[in-house]
Amino acid sequence: MVGLSVGEKHFIQGGIAQDLRSDGRKRLTYRPIYVETGVIPQAHGSARVRLGATDVIASVKAELGKPSALQPDKGKIAIYVDCSPTAAPMFEGRGGEELSTELSVALQRCLLGGKSGAGAGIDPSSLVVVEGIVCWDLYIDGLVISSDGNLLDALAAAIKAALSNTGIPKVNVAIETSGDEQPEVNISDEEFLQFDTSGVPAIVTLTKVGRHYIVDATSEEESQMSSAVSISVNRKGHICGLTKQGGAGLDPSIILDMISVAKHVSEQLINKLDSEIAAAEASEEES
Repeated sequence: MVGLSVGEKHFIQGGIAQDLRSDGRKRLTYRPIYVETGVIPQAHGSARVRLGATDVIASVKAELGKPSALQPDKGKIAIYVDCSPTAAPMFEGRGGEELSTELSVALQRCLLGGKSGAGAGIDPSSLVVVEGIVCWDLYIDGLVISSDGNLLDALAAAIKAALSNTGIPKVNVAIETSGDEQPEVNISDEEFLQFDTSGVPAIVTLTKVGRHYIVDATSEEESQMSSAVSISVNRKGHICGLTKQGGAGLDPSIILDMISVAKHVSEQLINKLDSEIAAAEASEEES
């Protein structure tokens, strides 16, 4: 928890009320975003995203598995987040474990949709090699290196960039198997399929401070919030998921207004992210 004096609290709240935040931004403006791809050579895809002083890494590992009996036409995706104890004092001990779990659940809710897969921002059906027999299991790991607020949006951006950087090996399967026999699988070392990230959403978190809400809140601003709503929106403006933090209730009309604002802000965020990812991948190819 950020410790602030009464004067500092009034300064933050007053600035937000006047649409001039302590770092000079308006209420609906993000901090500069920097993206670096291919940061973990052992992973199938990886990316580092810096959002102000918030710094996170996401990596993607793909392994062959068997689809579940309930969803034979879908691969499996798991998202895990770890908060480095050095990222912030509150991450030491159980505080870091609780936040890691909270972030993992929120990312799964916002990016993977419901248990049925409905509304998923990451399409699990694209991971099937042979329906009911072979699929890719994606393990997405997030690491918080440094925290200065808005971790969920930063992690979602890093996951989007890491998936864009992901190359899944081409697989040839010999179907001629009998009974429960596992089919013969040949994984190519040379041919890779690029993961399609066109439908992967960005997460926009709107943090309510006083009567107003802001995007990309810093740790100091988050310490003054009454509640926050994180909304994942894809390029087409479709809502893929929603999660709420904070104890204060929100009127349904306010949530609807927040969704409308998130749609508008997400368009600019996705364009900026796509531009940064393209630049990062071009830089990675040159080096």
